[in-house]
Amino acid sequence: MAGPVRHPIDTKALERYISETVPEIELPLDVKQFGFGQSNPTYQLTSGPSGLRYVLRKKPPGKLLSQAAHKVEREHRILSALSSTPVPVPRTYCLCEDAGVLGTPFYVMSHVEGRIFEDAAMPSVSSPTERTALWRAAVTTLAALHAVDADAVGLGNFGKKGGFYARQLRTWRAICEAQAATRDVDTRAPVGAIPHFESLLEFFGEDADAMPRDRATLVHGDYKIDNLVFHPTEARVVGILDWEMSTIGHPLSDLANLMHPFYFASLDSLTPSTTSPSTTTTTTTSPSSPTNTTTTLTTNPLSNPSFTTHLPGLPAPSTVLAWYATAAKTWDPAPEMGWAAAFSVFRLAAICQGIAARLATRQASSASARGHAEAMGPLGETAWELVRRQREGRGGRRNAGDGKEGKEKSALAKL
Repeated sequence: MAGPVRHPIDTKALERYISETVPEIELPLDVKQFGFGQSNPTYQLTSGPSGLRYVLRKKPPGKLLSQAAHKVEREHRILSALSSTPVPVPRTYCLCEDAGVLGTPFYVMSHVEGRIFEDAAMPSVSSPTERTALWRAAVTTLAALHAVDADAVGLGNFGKKGGFYARQLRTWRAICEAQAATRDVDTRAPVGAIPHFESLLEFFGEDADAMPRDRATLVHGDYKIDNLVFHPTEARVVGILDWEMSTIGHPLSDLANLMHPFYFASLDSLTPSTTSPSTTTTTTTSPSSPTNTTTTLTTNPLSNPSFTTHLPGLPAPSTVLAWYATAAKTWDPAPEMGWAAAFSVFRLAAICQGIAARLATRQASSASARGHAEAMGPLGETAWELVRRQREGRGGRRNAGDGKEGKEKSALAKL
């Protein structure tokens, strides 16, 4: 929901630019700011004469900690390229790279009407059947994105076609070290490192054979339920939002990101560094097995109770993986999901560390930035717990003399 503008923009300068480059957008414009958009300030533009709504995304002001983030130019490029594919994306109207207009580059796209579920459990959906169908639509839409031929839509050079996870390790090390050293402008206290940072990177880089087999597709970079717009009444996706981290990469990265709520809900014996956990007994479904087991869980502060108690209509994680495998047709993600899940949660911790750094330098654009920044510690602990389970699974299979696929399946079964 759009509300008061927290990061002011020069509306008159914007209207002058719009009148010259996109005359079909009728002026004047009413400007409000969305509460979402952790990295790039996002605004709702409403045309006074027509009442039509548009969305403006811009880079934040000030010195940026990472040149790899805030890529509104890349967002505009991939949205424009995907407009000719079955992947549902907003229409783009213009890209302004002249910082003299609004202080930083920005682009304007259509406002997609529909439902956005901030809670991945979709509690507002009354029918379990519809909840299942909505989740399946999210999964099949992701598979459709991964099936796009990057070369055919002019995105052949949108990223490197291979070595995705190895590059991610190098990139995130550099980014995280810079973010950790960032100091609060008032207190001068540093943001600090992600829990187990060096040990996590050591694990992810210690055994190249343990990494998922190399694949290269277009990837969204932050694919999750609250970045999707669903049709107002039908169980289908009509828009995918927030493309700033899109690239050519491993499709597992998107699938693992989508499945975060399942991982968070299934962890036991987890003691986050910033939260006192509580112990409960609940029935949970592991991300690789459809079998329900009753386990004593230490409540993860990141977990969604609806996933812990399995709200009717929420799919089992194994069902999500099966839906994807059916839609993708060419491969089954399940054997490699254990490693990918651990890395994905570490990456999310790094993203939250970046929000903490922007909060420290007063560049955070979202109203909920502080809550995301405080999630860095629990996320680091969660990633470490997933690594522990992955190591246990690999160790057990090695002792039995099994091959790589068997090790991966054993590790995933522990998630």
